[in-house]
Amino acid sequence: MVDAARARKLADRIQRIVAEMLERRVKDPRLGFVTVTDARLTNDLRDATVYYTVFGTDDEKAGTAAALDSAKGIIRTEVGRQTGLRHTPSLTFKSDDVQRNAAHIESLLDEARRSDAEVARAASGAAPAGDPDPYKTPRQPEDEED
Repeated sequence: MVDAARARKLADRIQRIVAEMLERRVKDPRLGFVTVTDARLTNDLRDATVYYTVFGTDDEKAGTAAALDSAKGIIRTEVGRQTGLRHTPSLTFKSDDVQRNAAHIESLLDEARRSDAEVARAASGAAPAGDPDPYKTPRQPEDEED
């Protein structure tokens, strides 16, 4: 096992190498507008997972996934050459769902805003159901007559 900090540094290096390869050396026409968002490496440095996002339709995303799968060999060769590791990690490409998650969170926030506005609108003309001051106040001492 390797130190987790070393694995993280190597993962960052792999992320940069893969991004550079996709930008400069991989010339597959199926490859869409790809952004490499993260790379994670196991502690034994045998497997690397590269996360990416693609801007476009579902067909373009599927084409990009196929292009990345077919270019996996040359990218892995370059990763091994630039990192100098004894055993080059195997690469797995996974689509990062950041955009879909962000859209879902935005829709939830919009729903909460609408609900809050509806509650504020209903409460604007409301009056308390009980006493205007429902909190107990200390009794005032009564004047004692002697």
